[in-house]
Amino acid sequence: MNSRIILSENIFAQEVDGEMMLMDMQSEEYFGLDTVGASFWQAIKEEKTLKKALEYLLDLYDTEESVLKKDLIEFAEKLKTNGLASIAEE
Repeated sequence: MNSRIILSENIFAQEVDGEMMLMDMQSEEYFGLDTVGASFWQAIKEEKTLKKALEYLLDLYDTEESVLKKDLIEFAEKLKTNGLASIAEE
């Protein structure tokens, strides 16, 4: 959970009606995030580590920490798989 998430500099992000639209300027691919995904994106963008992002999200959502942690890790892995972020172990 101390991993640092480094968002790609090639991403243009725009919030629209609570959802987040992402465009990879290099590949010209679009990605859409629902309101929960947008919250995860914002948490990672502002908090930088998974641990800090999890703490931020626990204040927003009334859910069990283990569930939120699993979802956040999966989200970070999807960002990595799609070239939107890299994960640096600390």
